[in-house]
Amino acid sequence: MRTDVVRLGRLSGERSGEMMQFLSSMQEDRHIADADILVDIAHVLMLDKQKIIGREVTKQLLPALLELHDNGIPEEVFDDRFEDVHAGIESLLIESLGPDIGGRMHMGRSRNDEVATCIRIKLREELLKQMAALLKVRDVLIALAGQNEESVMPGFTHLQHAQPTTLAHHLLSYEQAFSRDFDRLKEAYARVNRSPLGAAAFASTGYPINRDYAASLLGFDGIVENTMDAVATRDFALETLADLSILMANTSRLCEELIIWSTSFVKFVALDDAFCSTSSIMPQKKNPDTAEIMRAKCGSVFGAFSGSLMIVKGLPMSYNRDLQELTPNIWRGMRDTKVSLRLLIDLLASAQFDRERMKEEAKKGFSTATELADSLVRAYDIPFRTAHNIVGRAVRKGDLSLETLEAAAKDLDSGISLTGKGLTQQTIDEVLDPAYSVALRKAPGGPAPVAVHAAVLDRGKQLDADSALVDQKLAKLTKAKDDLLAKARRLVA
Repeated sequence: MRTDVVRLGRLSGERSGEMMQFLSSMQEDRHIADADILVDIAHVLMLDKQKIIGREVTKQLLPALLELHDNGIPEEVFDDRFEDVHAGIESLLIESLGPDIGGRMHMGRSRNDEVATCIRIKLREELLKQMAALLKVRDVLIALAGQNEESVMPGFTHLQHAQPTTLAHHLLSYEQAFSRDFDRLKEAYARVNRSPLGAAAFASTGYPINRDYAASLLGFDGIVENTMDAVATRDFALETLADLSILMANTSRLCEELIIWSTSFVKFVALDDAFCSTSSIMPQKKNPDTAEIMRAKCGSVFGAFSGSLMIVKGLPMSYNRDLQELTPNIWRGMRDTKVSLRLLIDLLASAQFDRERMKEEAKKGFSTATELADSLVRAYDIPFRTAHNIVGRAVRKGDLSLETLEAAAKDLDSGISLTGKGLTQQTIDEVLDPAYSVALRKAPGGPAPVAVHAAVLDRGKQLDADSALVDQKLAKLTKAKDDLLAKARRLVA
């Protein structure tokens, strides 16, 4: 039976199986096992460069590590007898290469900086995947907006008819929110992609290590300078989970609207059958289950964030084992967000919007009353509050005819005669047309077709720039990994 080499010195006695399972992070460490091999290779190359280990040691360690990278880590490494995958890999190397060779790999480092480095490597990869998925969601929203620049629909506040808008305007509001989510993840990436390696337990090491060299081998943009902070902090994970929480809140809002819009009494959208279920008893049912589960996953991501905050809030410097319980929250938050975004892409792309239904609903609920008040101000120089009160009084009576508006002005003792100023029923009818109201709102970011067309073009350009950024970062990481492995292979050739 392979032994956990970390325990052979200071500690004695056997642990129960339950105790080993309780303390081990092994199953969660599967997320970072591949990253651990890369960290080991980079660390050995650094030790060799700094002449901390001899070349003959390097030429035995690297082939063993490359074998694990190329052919996979044996399943026995993931046994719960080991506290973590790092101990499992080191034990494997010591068993296969002997203690004089395998026992030298861990010189100048601790599991504290090793695990923090592995988490950051895996997390930066996952961040780029999230960013790429967000780009696809935004692309679908922009494409749908481009198809619906003139599709008039009701806009709502408090779930009440408010003002007419366009479907393009509505969709672009979500694209803009997701664009900010992208920016937050981009900014988080900059703080994630810093290397803790070389911090050792927390006080660095007396060996003449080169932290910058190891960081560059692994594709990091630099190091986390203070070695105590490097192993103790998980604020990069908290920031990521906070950003994912905001992203999922935006996703949940969109799902909520799709659920409402797909109801039999709203009927703004029909969701593809693939994203719906039916009832085991009610044969007519078409339930928007996928959107509902996405909405629920939002709470799961919130839980990962809040749970992580609770773990770190009372931890003294520097490293504490409590942090082991935080790491699974990272992967849970990432997983739930990633699958939600992937499904959201197809859910949106396959949705069928009922433009005629939206257009008819835009005429209801006095949604053009604001434009009527504005037109009275523009045409007749009436103070806005007076115009607002006149129209509001007419709405109370349930009628926006010339006769009712004239009576409302009289009831308010405004001293204003709308007919005397030249207002006609024909003018009122023109103003109350939702398409007319929408067309006037041409300010940047507004719902007018000309405004949303400009916005679609602008958002498309921003999407292209963001896509190029993700490609650039991904290419840098890919090159760093390829260069690392090539350097290791050349050295042992």
